[in-house]
Amino acid sequence: MAKQEDDFKKVISHAKEYGYVFQSSEIYDGLSAVYDYGQNGAELKKNIREYWWRAMVQLNDNIVGIDAAIFMHPTTWKASGHVDAFNDPLIDNKDSKKRYRADVLVEDHIAKIETKAEKEIAKAQKRFGETFNRDQFVTTNERVSGYFGEIETISKRLARSLEKEDLADVKKLIEELEIACPMSGSKNWTDVKQFNLMFGTKLGASAENATDLFLRPETAQGIFVNFLNVQKTGRLKIPFGIAQIGKAFRNEIVARQFIFRMREFEQMEMQFFIQPGTQKEWYEKWKETRMRWHLSLGMGETNYRFHDHDKLAHYADAAADIEFRFPFGFKELEGIHSRTDFDLGNHEKYSGKKLQYFDHETNKNYVPYVVETSIGLDRMFLAVFSNALQEEELENGTFRTVLKLPSVLAPTKAAVLPLVKKDGLPEIAKEIIDDLKWDFNVLYDEKDAVGRRYRRQDANGTPFCITVDHQTLEDRSVTLRYRDSMEQERVAISELNGIIHKAVDMKEWLKKI
Repeated sequence: MAKQEDDFKKVISHAKEYGYVFQSSEIYDGLSAVYDYGQNGAELKKNIREYWWRAMVQLNDNIVGIDAAIFMHPTTWKASGHVDAFNDPLIDNKDSKKRYRADVLVEDHIAKIETKAEKEIAKAQKRFGETFNRDQFVTTNERVSGYFGEIETISKRLARSLEKEDLADVKKLIEELEIACPMSGSKNWTDVKQFNLMFGTKLGASAENATDLFLRPETAQGIFVNFLNVQKTGRLKIPFGIAQIGKAFRNEIVARQFIFRMREFEQMEMQFFIQPGTQKEWYEKWKETRMRWHLSLGMGETNYRFHDHDKLAHYADAAADIEFRFPFGFKELEGIHSRTDFDLGNHEKYSGKKLQYFDHETNKNYVPYVVETSIGLDRMFLAVFSNALQEEELENGTFRTVLKLPSVLAPTKAAVLPLVKKDGLPEIAKEIIDDLKWDFNVLYDEKDAVGRRYRRQDANGTPFCITVDHQTLEDRSVTLRYRDSMEQERVAISELNGIIHKAVDMKEWLKKI
């Protein structure tokens, strides 16, 4: 756990040092769980957005995109269930006066048990080498199977208690597991209480006539209330999807883990409208499709896993998370939910407007069912960034810090470096910049020795460094250095665009899906 915490601190520190993420309003001591994206962070975030949008909208002829408003009619949130059911179970420690999400305290306890199990598995793997069979070891080793059995028992009890809203049993579970306050070590807990997460605001010129509104806690409802508008204007036939990227807001009392859980965040969601009765097939298909999208970025298959929900949301008949191995353990990155006809059916009831689809093949009207894919853009950013940050020992015994971002997502694709600041080398370097900048985000760097500049670009995640030297004056060739391998090759200036394009082109990466 100490190594995980240390690794995570390095991620946070590196993100600030290299212009990726800053504490919001830092000069005023910041605002808890609110962050700003710096010059490199904004580029990385934009590239992740585009990678998702192209895969979801551009490459699917039956999925379209919209951009709905953050403010919505207040009845929207009554119909969606958020007014009555959008709560977190909170518990206070009487000694430290700190407040926690009760379910997260239990989940963190489970994570500690899981870490113990993984340590035993790693030891066995090292002992047995290539002959090691993980599945067989997990089921036959008494200690490890005991750990996983304990995890399953705790998880099922927590899910059952939350589903029944038996908050007394949630507290009892915390006490039985002897879970202590992470700050003080005290086990002196209050009762568990529900807390609604929506931010309230007002719309109107005067307090007397103002309408009470909420900042949207999710982007999905903007899709549902526009279902008929999009279907009719786009002449779309079921099955079809509506996608959206946008901000959402949740009054997270226990916001933590950097940008993993924030009060203002961005979602990338797609609602896929289908014929009732086909939801199981589409649910499995979208689970598979979304996992392929993640794996296309090459961040390691073992860093992902599916987690099927024991406790289902009020709108779902099936739900699973794609979990990613963050520095603090496996956590939810994306959710795939079979939402049935809950949303459209409720909006139809509350609005008094028909939200149905006429199927010409069956000659019937029906309220479509929905399968949802929902991924947090900020969590995806953290997954990409934390996975990419590595410290490598080199052959000469020195170390380098390198940010091995997927090149398709890297904020800067290439840095152009004149070997010295004279003899016409800066002028050629700037010529190269002027040519490449039409297609790629590139930068010019002439400060310090070239080796230090390489290290700086490694830490910044730049896939290519292009060095202009005196040979360039003779034959118009440059040294092209690759970030990940540190290999160098001599190439003609005229070849640079093609080489970089092949490595960072979204088309080539998305073909892996």
